[in-house]
Amino acid sequence: MSSDDALLPPVQRDGAPLRELVELTPERQVAGAALNRAKEAARRRGIRPGDAPRGRRPLEPQLSGSSVGGRDPRTLAESLGSFVGQFGWQSGVTAGTMQARWAQILGPQVAEHAVYESFDGGVLTMRASSTAWATNLTFSVPAMLRNFAEDLGEGVVAEIVVLGPGGPGFGKGRRSVRGRGARDTYG
Repeated sequence: MSSDDALLPPVQRDGAPLRELVELTPERQVAGAALNRAKEAARRRGIRPGDAPRGRRPLEPQLSGSSVGGRDPRTLAESLGSFVGQFGWQSGVTAGTMQARWAQILGPQVAEHAVYESFDGGVLTMRASSTAWATNLTFSVPAMLRNFAEDLGEGVVAEIVVLGPGGPGFGKGRRSVRGRGARDTYG
């Protein structure tokens, strides 16, 4: 029986059923034969053991020692910083830091009379408790910009807008009337 016959399933010969069982080739022999075929094909193409793979970029060498690598552990601050930057949350984190440290950055007396309103695109908007404080804060904007640059970083706050105290208006609320409404005295 040839080696090709050993791989075929039992069939009938001359009309008589084959009673003997054909033994299957062990896995080691199949794997060894596949490896030998691959080696022979590589030899035919001119590839020898130890040659660099063609058409692929070489793998990055694994460095060990004291140099910084991509697999080294990172601090929590570095990880959170890259995470915040990746999702574009920097302005929200800056606004939260600004609100939490408002009294430290501006000083307790100014913080008592100036309330944080919003921070968007480098523009900080604050509301003063009175018109006198609004005027005073408007004149001290350069000093406040220096304080924010020292505590939050240069260029984080580019502009400060000071608003006066807000009061109720006639255009909104429970008692507002469309049109001229109650102010119409001539009927």
